[in-house]
Amino acid sequence: MFYFTFKIILFFLFILSPAYAYLGPGIGGGILVATLGVIVAIFAAIFGLVWFPLKRFLKKRKEKKEQQQNKID
Repeated sequence: MFYFTFKIILFFLFILSPAYAYLGPGIGGGILVATLGVIVAIFAAIFGLVWFPLKRFLKKRKEKKEQQQNKID
């Protein structure tokens, strides 16, 4: 399957003719900002998936510690 897909990609890569379209100077900045936005979104999602359960765990641990302190006193 991989070999077939690779052949299709090579076929389209070498057979297609150039479009002769104008790409202005702002397109590079747009691509850069879009790429950075996707990267930041991925890191934010990973951070949210890790941080909030960790925060909840630390809060429960702190409350448990305070309850044990209150029982001793």
